[in-house]
Amino acid sequence: MSARVSLQKRIDNYLAERRGLGFELRSRDTLLASFARYVTSLNHRGPLTADLMTDWARQDKRQRDTPATWAARLAIVRHFARYLKQFEAGTEIPEEPVFGPERARVAPHIFYEEEVVALLAGARRLGPKGSLRPATYETLFGLMASTGLRISEAIHLRDADVDLKRGMLTVRQTKFAKSRQLPIHSSTVAALARYRRLRERQVSTNSGLPFLISSRGQRLGQPLGERQAHRVFNALRDRLGWVNRGAHAAPRLHDLRHTFAVRRMMLWYSEGTDIDQMMLALSTYMGHAEVFYTYWYLTAVPELMAVAGARFERFANVEGDDNE
Repeated sequence: MSARVSLQKRIDNYLAERRGLGFELRSRDTLLASFARYVTSLNHRGPLTADLMTDWARQDKRQRDTPATWAARLAIVRHFARYLKQFEAGTEIPEEPVFGPERARVAPHIFYEEEVVALLAGARRLGPKGSLRPATYETLFGLMASTGLRISEAIHLRDADVDLKRGMLTVRQTKFAKSRQLPIHSSTVAALARYRRLRERQVSTNSGLPFLISSRGQRLGQPLGERQAHRVFNALRDRLGWVNRGAHAAPRLHDLRHTFAVRRMMLWYSEGTDIDQMMLALSTYMGHAEVFYTYWYLTAVPELMAVAGARFERFANVEGDDNE
C-alpha cells in the first residue's frame, strides 16, 4: 500500500460495500480511519503486514490495555484485510489467537416446550383482570417463540406490518438496517388474529397503530416499552422457578429467539435435511448480519452439538466401512 489516500480509498470502498448489504458499521468506520492514520504516520510502503495490524490494535487511546480489547480491534482490521487481499495479494491476515479469542458469546438457555407453555399460561394470569395486558404479553412471548423475533422487532411491529391474510410479517429497519418479510405458521396467524380482535375492542383500528399496545392509563394505544417487557418476563421467570441451563445468570427474554433457532435446526436434523443448504435461509429469516452468527448455534448449544456429533459418528462409521 503506497499512500494513505489509496488505503483510505480501499477502506471507503469496503465500508460502502458493507453498507450496501445493510450494515451500519459506525464503530468500524472510526476504527479503520484510525488504522489508516496509523499506517500513514509510519510512512509505511508496500503490502500491509500482520505486525502492523497487531501493533495498531494495541494503540487503544482509552489505554484499557486488555487483550480482549486488542482482540476486538484486531478482528475489525482482520476483516478488512481479507477484503483487501483480493486487490493487494501481498496483504497479510493476522492469526486469530494473537491476543486470545474475542469476547465470546455464551450459551443461551434453550427452553423446553413445557417451559414456553408455562410462560404463556403465566402471562394469561397477569392483572388487572379484564384488561388487555395479559393477552398482550401472552402474544408477545408467543410471537417471539414462534418466529425468533428480537424483542425490539416485536414491539415495533405496526398493525399494517401484520398481514394475517397472507400469513406474513414485515419487519422494518431492524438491528442491521434491513427490512425483511417473514412467513408465519397458521397457528401463529390464529393467535395474532385473536389478539387483534381483543385489541380492537379497546382501541379504534388504525394501520399506523402498534400491533402490540400498552393498556395502562395514558399509555393506552402506545407501543410496549422494552424495559417493561423484560420486567414482566423476569417476574414470571422467577415465579415459575426454572432451572437455568444457560451460561447467563438466569434465563432471558432473548433466549426465546435462541430457542426458535435451535429447535428449527434440531427439526431439520431429525428430518435428515441438509443443514448447510438451509442455514442461509434461517440466517435471512432471523435477520442475522452474517451467516456465521447462525452457525454459532452449532458449537454453542449442547443440544445441537450432541445431534451434530451423532450424525458425524454415523458418517464416520459409513466412511470407515467403505475403506475396510
